[in-house]
Amino acid sequence: MFENLNWWEIGALLLLALLIFGERLPKVIGDGLRMLRGLRAMAQNATSDLSRELGTDIQLQDLHPKAFIRKHLLSEDEEDALRKPLQGLFEDVKSDINGVKDDLQDVGRAADINAATSAPAAPKARPAIDMDAT
Repeated sequence: MFENLNWWEIGALLLLALLIFGERLPKVIGDGLRMLRGLRAMAQNATSDLSRELGTDIQLQDLHPKAFIRKHLLSEDEEDALRKPLQGLFEDVKSDINGVKDDLQDVGRAADINAATSAPAAPKARPAIDMDAT
């Protein structure tokens, strides 16, 4: 729930809640938790009622459209038939990318070897500036 918030933002929200609710904050938190428990109980009851009516053991995550299709509409053979071409394509792309990675590592090693074996050029001598000539 709070995975997108950092600690500063959570602290600011808590401070804001303390300023808004003051001494009533513990009661407000308790009411919020009680409401959350009630919502969870209602969802559980709805799931059990739905399971009883359909005659199957249905879980809340099974109601997600992808999970529902995978579980109720596709057999394992059909799912494998759909997955096989994509798996082959994935393996081809993965091997190509690994080949490019290996080539880049070889180029990097060759550049490091060339840089280490070539002697640094001697700095050019600067002409002396005569300050008294002006």
